Amino acid sequence: LGGVKMIIGIPKEIKKLEYRVACTPSGVKEIVAHGHKVLVEKGAGVGSGFSDREYEEQGAEIVDSPEELYKRSDLIYKVKELFPEEFKYLRENLIIFTYIHSNAHREQTDALLESKAIGIAYEDVTDENGEFPLLKPMSVIAGKGGFIAALNFTQRIHGGNGILLSRIDGVRTPEITIIGAGNSGVAAAELAAAFGNKVTILDISADKLEKARKSLPSNVELLYSNKANLEMCLKRTDVLINCILWPKWRKDHLVTRDMLKLMKKGALIVDVACDDAGAIETTRSTSHDDPIYVVDGVTHYCVDNIPSAFSQTATTTLCNATLPYLLEIADKGVKQALIDNKYLRRGLTTYEGKLTLEETGRKQNRPYVTPEEALGI
Repeated sequence: LGGVKMIIGIPKEIKKLEYRVACTPSGVKEIVAHGHKVLVEKGAGVGSGFSDREYEEQGAEIVDSPEELYKRSDLIYKVKELFPEEFKYLRENLIIFTYIHSNAHREQTDALLESKAIGIAYEDVTDENGEFPLLKPMSVIAGKGGFIAALNFTQRIHGGNGILLSRIDGVRTPEITIIGAGNSGVAAAELAAAFGNKVTILDISADKLEKARKSLPSNVELLYSNKANLEMCLKRTDVLINCILWPKWRKDHLVTRDMLKLMKKGALIVDVACDDAGAIETTRSTSHDDPIYVVDGVTHYCVDNIPSAFSQTATTTLCNATLPYLLEIADKGVKQALIDNKYLRRGLTTYEGKLTLEETGRKQNRPYVTPEEALGI
C-alpha cells in the first residue's frame, strides 16, 4: 500500500431523492494529504454539483460499483443510514461513519451486529458543551429550509391560503410559531424574522431562550412552552414550525390531533424534526416529490431530509464538521481514536457484534454494553 494508513470509501447515497455526499473534493484533498487513500463511487458527488473529475484531481480513485467500494475500503464515509441492499457489503472490522439512527432502523442494527462491523453515528457525537456538533450544520439548514418550505406552501398555487410570509404595508403581518429554541428553531426564526413576520419561539429551557434572545431581533417573542402559551399560539399562527426531537419511547404528544381544531383553516405545520406521531401527533414523514398532506384542514409539510434540497451547501457544511473526526479515526486507528476521544466515543453504536448505544438497547429491548466496556477501557 506504499505507506497508506487507511482506505476511505465514499459511496453514492441510495436513499430516495438524497443528493448529498459525505465529502467534498477539498475534503478528499485533506484526507490524501494525511497519507490515506480515498475511493469515490462513480457519480457520488453529482447531486451536490461535484464531478468525478474534481475528486480525481484531488487524489481520489473513482470506482464503478458499491461492491468494489465496500470490499476495498477500511472505512465507509456516508451521509444516510444503510439500506437493506447495502447490508450484504458489511463485514467484521469495517467502519461505518454516517448518520445511523439505529433506534429507528432495527434491521440495520441487526445487520451491523451480525456482521461485527463498527458503527459510529454522527448524530450521537457530542462536544464539551453537551451539544451535537455533527447534527448542528444539518439542523441549521433544516430550520432555514423549513421556513423556505413555508414560503412555498402558504402560496395559493401550492394549496396554501395565499399569504406572503413577509411584512407588507396595509396588511396583517403573518405570525409564525416555532417550537424549540435549538439550532433548527433559531435558524428558522432568523429567516422568518428577517422577512418581517411576527415570530414566537416556545421552549422549556430558560437558558436556550436567553441565548436565542441575544442572537435574534426584537420582532421575535420568546415564550416559555406550556399548554396555555402553546394553545394561544396555535389559535393565532399562520405557520407552526416544530424543531424539537421527540423521544421515541414517548406515547404522548405536544400537539395532539384534537388541538388542530384550534388552528386556522389552511394553516401550515412544518415538522422539521419529522418524528412520526411524535411531538405532533399527525406527523408522518414525507418526501420531496410528495411533500404535503392535509389533516382536519391543516396542511402538513413533513419532509424528513430537508437538507437534501440544498445539497451543495449541506454537503460542504457536513464535510467541514465530520472531517476532523474522520481524520482522527484514520490517523490513529479506530480503537485508539475512540479511547482518546470521549466525545467521539459517544457516537459508537456497534462494536465487534456488541450494541453500545443505550437508547437503541432500551427502545429495541436488546442487550447493550457501554462503549467503554466494549473497548475494554
